[in-house]
Order: sequence, then structure tokens, then C-alpha cells
Amino acid sequence: MKIKRLIAGILAAATCAAAMAGCSKSTGGKLIMATEPGFAPYEYTSGNDVVGIDVDIANEIAKELGMELEVQTMDFDGALLAVQQGKVDFAAAGISVTPERQEVMDFSIEYATSKQVIVVQKGNETIKGPDDLTGKKIAVQMSTVADFYVTDDLKMEPSRYTKYVQAAEDLKSNKVDCIIMDELPAKEMVKANDTLTIVEKEVFTDKYALAFKKGNTELEEKVNKVLQKLIDDGKINEFTINHTTGADDSAESKAE
Repeated sequence: MKIKRLIAGILAAATCAAAMAGCSKSTGGKLIMATEPGFAPYEYTSGNDVVGIDVDIANEIAKELGMELEVQTMDFDGALLAVQQGKVDFAAAGISVTPERQEVMDFSIEYATSKQVIVVQKGNETIKGPDDLTGKKIAVQMSTVADFYVTDDLKMEPSRYTKYVQAAEDLKSNKVDCIIMDELPAKEMVKANDTLTIVEKEVFTDKYALAFKKGNTELEEKVNKVLQKLIDDGKINEFTINHTTGADDSAESKAE
């Protein structure tokens, strides 16, 4: 299925909820966030809790707004749909801002920069960068910018996954040739799987923002003020270091 069909489905769902545009789901002092907790270090599980960079950011936002954060977990594309339908206040899941998404959602200021990289098995000498992807079996997370890139730019049909953990298992068992994904989660993946590695040449760079229901400008403006303060105070970099094992200077985590 082409990514444009996926986008069309999202557009249709958003249209059904258009009459509710501008309304916030916040009730009883709760700020409801949707996320997909398989994207360490941005969101992942620790025991029964969802933690990560985005969760730390969301907790700071809730604190500044005098609200209690409630985290709802779901698949990545489900989180985007929940925002559009007004079922949650916002989504935070390492979300890249794209023209297609801007048609159906509003976004905060960008708070992090990430590289899209290629993960392969160690010893793979056939994939050394984006120019080597033609004809390869490429794994991506469904509805992500990597999915868009493979489908629309490379004109190829990727193997789509809802969870990166399954993509990693399929890579190790030779069911796919590589995974295209964000750099920091890729680093966490290879640290947990010593037979995998990241190729040197990056695919492209993108940036993250929080996603809001179209027209929910009041909440967006409040959140942007908190986000800017967190950026200016260096708190987001601090959160990144706290959730990155063996963090190094090459990991970009600041908004630009």
C-alpha cells in the first residue's frame, strides 16, 4: 500500500472530526498525551511506567500548566490519529513535521534534531549508505518519515512494522536487509543487539515537534512557551543525556 493511501485514510478520519477542531481533551486537570513506547530514548517502558525524553518534556509542560500528565500508549499511527480525532491533547513520539501531517495536525515549535540512519547486520558490505538501497529489503516503522522516504523518494515498497523490536529480529534473521530509523533509537537498538551496526552515511536530517489537533491554538501557544524555556535552559539536552546510555557529542538533541 502506497504511503499516499495511508495519508488519505488519515485525512478522511480527520475530516470526520473537523467539527470539533480547536477543542482540547483536557478534563479534570489532566493533560493527555499519546505515545508509542517503543522508541527509546524518547519513549520506552521501565517496569510498568512509560519514561523517556518526551515524557520528561511532557511532565514539565503539565507542571507549568498546573495539570496532571496522563500517558496513553498506542501504535505510532494510532497516536497521530488520536490527536486528529481529539481523543488526546497532544502526541509525543519523536514526531517529524511534514507537509502532509501539517494538513491534518498542528505542531509545536521544533525541539529536537535527528538523523535518519541505516541499521544493518555487522559484516554487511553491500549497504554503506543511501545510494546502496536500491533492490534491498528495507524495514521501517509504519507511517514514519522513513516510510515516506522509501515509498515516495526511493519508489520502493518497504517492510512496515508497528514496533522496532520486531524489525530488529527480522533483520537478525535475514528477513530484511536493513532498517531506516532515527539515530538515537538506532543507537539504543545496536547496544541491545551486538550483531547489528549503524552505517556511517546518514540518510537525511529531520526535526521533532509535538502534534496537536488542528485548531487547538490555545494549548499549542501555552506549550510553546514551556518548550522554549526548556530549550533555553538546556533541560532537553539534560533529559537526552539522562535517557541515553553512553551518550556522546555526536548525538544531536537540540532544536535548531
